[in-house]
Amino acid sequence: MPVPVYFLDSSAVVKRYSNETGTTWVRSVVDPATGNHIYLARITRVEVVSAITRKNRSGGISAADASAAIARLRLHLTNEYATIDISSTVIDHAMVLAETHALRGYDAVQLAAALELRADCLAIGIPAPTLISADVDLNAAAIAEGLAADDPNAHP
Repeated sequence: MPVPVYFLDSSAVVKRYSNETGTTWVRSVVDPATGNHIYLARITRVEVVSAITRKNRSGGISAADASAAIARLRLHLTNEYATIDISSTVIDHAMVLAETHALRGYDAVQLAAALELRADCLAIGIPAPTLISADVDLNAAAIAEGLAADDPNAHP
């Protein structure tokens, strides 16, 4: 039986490092013991650090918790996540997706990266990934593009 492949956008990854709706579910999906293959767009690392830092500055988490979360993210980036690079092909596809689905810029980049991963998976005969995102518009665009999507907020 093939191992599931997941592509997480920033809104999903943040849930692993900051307690909010969907955190327990995201942690279960990315748990290394599952053997699931977890992919992120390279830009996700910047977006997650930004989100955690902004949560700290707004008082949502302490400076110590923010620092620990970023340290865990950096560790996981080295051994638990595979990365999809943001090539000129991904950017060109993201431009089309932004226009087609009226997505925000980085959401279009996330979707283009997920679609590139899908093409790579299908080319080597493994199942297409499931996009995990808490962004309703991004999930709708992914489904319209033929990609399975799941919202961690639907798993409280």
